[in-house]
Amino acid sequence: QVQLVESGGGLVPAGGSLTLSCTASGFTFSSTPMSWYRQAPGQEREKVAFITSTGAATVHADAVQGRFTISRDNFRNTLYLRMNSLKPEDTAVYYCRAHSPESWGQGTQVTVSS
Repeated sequence: QVQLVESGGGLVPAGGSLTLSCTASGFTFSSTPMSWYRQAPGQEREKVAFITSTGAATVHADAVQGRFTISRDNFRNTLYLRMNSLKPEDTAVYYCRAHSPESWGQGTQVTVSS
């Protein structure tokens, strides 16, 4: 059974930092690219960052470039999103996504206060 479980969300003041984790099970984690997405209230889900299966290459959305870093530990079957210099506009539910088999976690809430 494919499962993705996010954790690490919470309430943080503007300028603060958080690290999200996504623990995978039920598939070969090291064989698939992974992504982080986010969805703010009333808005469409948007891709935040992408990482290849080996972690050798990453892509970050312009809105988070230089502040967020996606990474992975294939021995621990875990995906990470380090978020620095958080802004109120980063407030959203954050989801991890496996590309193959395509699957999504349940999401973790990140709230940045001004």
